[in-house]
Amino acid sequence: MRLRALLETDALGLRLLGGEEELDRGVRGVMTTDLRDPSRYLSGGELVLTGLAWRRSAEDSEPFVRILASAGVAGLAAGEAELGDIPDDLVEACLRHRLPLFAVNESVAFATITEYVVRQVSGERAGDLAAVVDRHRRLMTSGPAGGGPEVVLDLLGSDLDLRAWVLSPSGRRIAGAGEPLPTGVSAALAGEHLAASRAGRRAPYRAVVGGSTYSLFPIRNSGRGAAPASRDVRETVLSDWLLAVEADAGDWPAARLDLLQGVTQLIAVERDRREAARTVRRRLAQEVLELVQTGAPPAEIAARLRVAAPVLLPGLGAAPHWQVVVARVDWETPEGTTAAGAPATAPAAGPAVEAGAVAQSLLEEILVDPAAPGSDPADRIAVAHTGEEAVALVPLPASAVPVDPESGETDTAEAGLHADELLASVREPLSAGLADDGRLTLGVSAAVHSAEGLRGALEEARHARRVAAARPGPVCAAGHHELASHVLLLPFVPDDVRRAFTARLLDPLRDYDRRHRAELIPTLEAFLDCDGSWTRCAARLHLHVNTLRYRVGRIEQLTGRDLSRLEDKLDFFLALRMS
Repeated sequence: MRLRALLETDALGLRLLGGEEELDRGVRGVMTTDLRDPSRYLSGGELVLTGLAWRRSAEDSEPFVRILASAGVAGLAAGEAELGDIPDDLVEACLRHRLPLFAVNESVAFATITEYVVRQVSGERAGDLAAVVDRHRRLMTSGPAGGGPEVVLDLLGSDLDLRAWVLSPSGRRIAGAGEPLPTGVSAALAGEHLAASRAGRRAPYRAVVGGSTYSLFPIRNSGRGAAPASRDVRETVLSDWLLAVEADAGDWPAARLDLLQGVTQLIAVERDRREAARTVRRRLAQEVLELVQTGAPPAEIAARLRVAAPVLLPGLGAAPHWQVVVARVDWETPEGTTAAGAPATAPAAGPAVEAGAVAQSLLEEILVDPAAPGSDPADRIAVAHTGEEAVALVPLPASAVPVDPESGETDTAEAGLHADELLASVREPLSAGLADDGRLTLGVSAAVHSAEGLRGALEEARHARRVAAARPGPVCAAGHHELASHVLLLPFVPDDVRRAFTARLLDPLRDYDRRHRAELIPTLEAFLDCDGSWTRCAARLHLHVNTLRYRVGRIEQLTGRDLSRLEDKLDFFLALRMS
């Protein structure tokens, strides 16, 4: 199709801002992005849709447009919802590079334009995808009449004789037509996809698993309404779905590749819908987490739990027991640099990887129970994130809590989720996505039966995660069984004991910080959080290692303690946690 046809379609609501002489350009596909540099995902001939989230200042327009023009895209369509009128600097940059520019009215969804372009391009090149596009609306509906991604995959099989599956980053089957993938193959394919994405290879990725050849197409959440696209592939690679097709796409003509790219765009609409549906559950988890962390009265926390339980356990009423799971993703960088790649003594060049959001997506994936009833097993998971960690609130129905046959009492120590079981099936693919610079650590609390126990459960899960962090390997977990008794009792230490203990250790540091602005307390927290690693701690604080050594020496001098001794580290750790 030609760009001119877009202007002639009133339903698209497009307004031409420049490039009238280029309207006879052919459109081969459509891509939605807010990446500052989307070149790795462009092959030429696309209509690029953008919400302008990449634009921080007027200077950003020229390099963005130059990248699009160099990639040979057909045109650019910018949404007016973010900034209102399209900025003049973007209009001028497009004129310089002879790139046609359209304004998209805020009342028009990008999905509407995507659907129209995919339908037109597919109809011109291959009629075998027309049925998929015609049933696009059913893809977005729920219930027996919808069918979700299965609608697309069924037609790929019947019209193109292609067996295909939609998989999560851990290899969990989200949708598939016909026979399921053999045991272990889906996890291996997910691992191949994550490794190829981390290596920066161009999709589709070719993988040979179990004697069969597969082509792997990423399905990215980049539509309007999604979070702004990240500069760093590490922020999205562990949450992207993939389309696995049992065929070698290396032998396909360009038209067939375009056809499959169109299919991934249709499936991405369903992915965006499911992501939006998680908003309520995330908000519930965030509200409960904030109440627990701020020491709210148990009655107030219990009230929020009564609201959350019917959402997470539909049809079962209130949840008699709850568990807390804490996850954290840490990214290592070359010695002397920060997560953004800047020298440790200089400010980072832009924001670092949003580790909390990455951990949130991963924890939502890990906690999915494939056997749970309903159209989407993820509809029973509530995960919040704060700082660099994600916290899941897991409701346990009565059937999940065993009862001692002799005493008749519930056995909460054995109830619910177990750390090792959670990671057993996902360790291999996630390790490929974390590569050699990432770590996932996870801690699981015991089950508690009331709001009063949630604070202790949160502390317990956090301490269990620290136990996991002390172990080698990219993916590690620990449960409440592995915690010492003093850690279990820590949340319940009387306030007067807390005050006396913390004052003895921390007051000299606080007084020194007030007088000299030395930031000894934040330095101590970071040093312990990095498990005593000088390099990691210096990188986190943007300090030279010698500066860090000076601060730690001052802490030891003021307190009379030695941070190379386990006993003194433990005392400082407890004092900070109880303060």
